[in-house]
Amino acid sequence: MMKIKLLRVTPSMKWQPLLPLLLTMLLLGGCADSYRTSDASLDKGALPELPEDLIPGKKRTMTVTASAYNSLRGQTSGDPTIAAWGDKLRPGMKAIAVSRDLEKIGLNHGAKVRIDGLPGIYVVLDRMNKRWRKKIDIYMGTDRSRAMRWGKRKVEISWIEKRNVAANIRQAAPKT
Repeated sequence: MMKIKLLRVTPSMKWQPLLPLLLTMLLLGGCADSYRTSDASLDKGALPELPEDLIPGKKRTMTVTASAYNSLRGQTSGDPTIAAWGDKLRPGMKAIAVSRDLEKIGLNHGAKVRIDGLPGIYVVLDRMNKRWRKKIDIYMGTDRSRAMRWGKRKVEISWIEKRNVAANIRQAAPKT
């Protein structure tokens, strides 16, 4: 008889290492097919919650105007190290602020963004005044001269659009 070791998930664990195991269990167990043919509804409450960064989606790209900003006292009326959603900005972070029209198309707080021409992945931690459109601000710590050298330029950004898990199951499940 084969013993199966149960994996205990704690709140501090990351979900990424568990995703292949979970997907394999679902595929081998035929869960998607039996779920689709059952009378259970596919509303949000019927599905387990997954962390948002694990929900698959479509890659999006867009050309935007990019400028740079710093966390210096003279550049804001409040604490220059606190972003719009309460995040603490520290020099060296790869963070950006986005215009509010970009929030509406999926670049919300915590979204991960690649900026063409810059290394690494930037995280949306701040938002801009509502007067701006198709614009990002790249955080450059306290280095004002670096921000001035960056200036204002057009860049291409890319990100993964977040999707609704229930919609993905509806699309992937076989018709009965």
